[in-house]
Amino acid sequence: MKKSLLYSGKAKDIYSTENDDLIISCYKDQATAFNGLKKEAIIGKGRLNNQISSFIFEKLNRAGIATHFVKHLSDTEQLNKKVDIIPLEVVLRNYTAGSFSKRFGVAEGIKLEDPIVEFYYKKDELDDPFINDEHIAFLDLASREEIIYIKEETRKINRLLTTWFAEIGLTLIDFKLEFGKDKDGKIILADEFSPDNCRLWDADGHHMDKDVFRRGLGDMTAVYQIVWEKLQELD
Repeated sequence: MKKSLLYSGKAKDIYSTENDDLIISCYKDQATAFNGLKKEAIIGKGRLNNQISSFIFEKLNRAGIATHFVKHLSDTEQLNKKVDIIPLEVVLRNYTAGSFSKRFGVAEGIKLEDPIVEFYYKKDELDDPFINDEHIAFLDLASREEIIYIKEETRKINRLLTTWFAEIGLTLIDFKLEFGKDKDGKIILADEFSPDNCRLWDADGHHMDKDVFRRGLGDMTAVYQIVWEKLQELD
């Protein structure tokens, strides 16, 4: 079913299939941080990210969220709908952490009264700069109506995810999403959802996410394995 390589990214390789509307995402045993400045091979990471992302997307699909996920194919592969990615990284923050804390000079771990949605221009050569709604309109990345829809969908996804993670003793601090347009022009959730693109803290404040790699806090694969085992308690 897998044909030619369409795109090779930091965490996944994307392949075409015999069906023009479907692709195969192959997750890599590679971790990167700081826009690729820190890179390391992490055995088992691709399998765990694929399992976690497949599990989350299946639950989102069942909850009525439109996503690109079709099915889990193998340890490191999943079948997805082909979409035209909107070049925006959509970040939702439930608590202060990471770049948000640095930008505003505040401590990490402060609960936000209302979750904050931020946009970043998905452009590696510009280091994915922070942008607002007016910038998005100026750059013609999305219409104002599409921006409103993406924000609403992101908040809806957040309500589902925070509930699910709370059930297994994890706090969803923040996360990054990407959206794309399917063959009918409908905006759907794409990319992945794993500890690579979110922050999860346990009850003791331990990082259960990519910060383990960014900050050198421990064994990344072991932490991701714990997240995966906890998620299976939701079934």
